Amino acid sequence: MMKHMPLTRTSLVLAGLLSLSACSTLGQLTGQSESIEYKSTVTGDPLSIPPDLTQANKNTHYVAPEGVARLSDYQARQNTQSADPADRVLPRTPGVEVMRDGTLRWLVVNEPAETLYPKIIEFWGEQGFTIHSQNPQAGLIETDWAENRAKIPEGWLRNALGSVLDQVFDSGERDRFTTRLERVNGKTEVYFSHQHMEETPTGDGTAFKWVFGKEDPGLNAAMLARLMVYLGTDQQQAAQQVKAAEAGAATVSAAQLSADQTSLTVGEPFDRAWRRVGVAIDSARFTVEDRNRDQGDYYIRYLDTDSGEKIEQQTVFGRLFGTRNTAEPQKLRIHLAQQGGGTEVSVRDEAGQPKADDTARRILSVLAKNLKETQ
Repeated sequence: MMKHMPLTRTSLVLAGLLSLSACSTLGQLTGQSESIEYKSTVTGDPLSIPPDLTQANKNTHYVAPEGVARLSDYQARQNTQSADPADRVLPRTPGVEVMRDGTLRWLVVNEPAETLYPKIIEFWGEQGFTIHSQNPQAGLIETDWAENRAKIPEGWLRNALGSVLDQVFDSGERDRFTTRLERVNGKTEVYFSHQHMEETPTGDGTAFKWVFGKEDPGLNAAMLARLMVYLGTDQQQAAQQVKAAEAGAATVSAAQLSADQTSLTVGEPFDRAWRRVGVAIDSARFTVEDRNRDQGDYYIRYLDTDSGEKIEQQTVFGRLFGTRNTAEPQKLRIHLAQQGGGTEVSVRDEAGQPKADDTARRILSVLAKNLKETQ
């Protein structure tokens, strides 16, 4: 989408851009233009990593792969690699491995979570994101919304304008990512999920509004591949591992709500169900405060906007005199328990007692929808 400027201002800008076109064209010819090129829509200060935590190596060998936006891009790149069969043999990269279950992909990193966590924060900064929130205890990192500048139509003029005046062009699309880390058998599993929004015309066509779009598993996979390279994996090896995971994906069973919608059955053993439910929680953007895998509990805070409780925006007087909204987030648990060959998912209150009210039904319905999307 192009956002227009007044003609006089546009003319001045265009007059000054001709001298920049050579630089932009050179960037395209040398492969410097990115198919994923995020620019955060939120301004934030650079994050400070405590000196006692390991930081990612800044060697240019670890720069993320260029020209890759979807899994298909990786596959296309592989088709143009050397014809030597030895070059196409999947090498084992020490320390980082990509896994897949249905459409869900994640990394297994042979590194403690406490040293990997700050590296991932730095990774998102290098991708053009600012950090909205982080919860080391829960192993969660959430970015702010960012615009993918590469979604703007190609061309030297677009590149020149986009590099000088951000307000001239806008892709009309925004993404934000959630990273979740899990400790498993001495290693760390890394999961990405994201939310996508698109600017669309209103019904009468006189204005625009932001609406949520569908999550793209291919984009999550591409960003995981970039993280692999950032952590030290060779670009070709990262592409081959992602491709191999695509070919070896296991079949995923469907999740079924009970007749009264007070429980959800996932036709998978606990380990697979825990993984998939965790990503479904991330995709739903529930606020996770902690989790206990041994007990099968995700601890969340949930504000039910459909409960009928009054939710008011604070006025000036409210801010001055300290009045609060009447609705408060509930502290709840999403509980998983092995049941035969499957896993039962239910909602419990803060004390661990089962809940069977409308709020619990809404939570389980959202989880069922998100689980379906990872089949």
